[in-house]
Amino acid sequence: MQDYHQKYPLYGFNLHKGYGTEKHRKALIEHGPSDIHRKSFESVRVLS
Repeated sequence: MQDYHQKYPLYGFNLHKGYGTEKHRKALIEHGPSDIHRKSFESVRVLS
């Protein structure tokens, strides 16, 4: 997740490790899903 944080710093992967925390959900809403977000997850798919 540290490597992903370097590539996608807006999502804070270094802090929440990809779990659906409030901060992570807010970043998804604000910036949309990145290339590494799983589009099969309903919460990500609706933002794609």
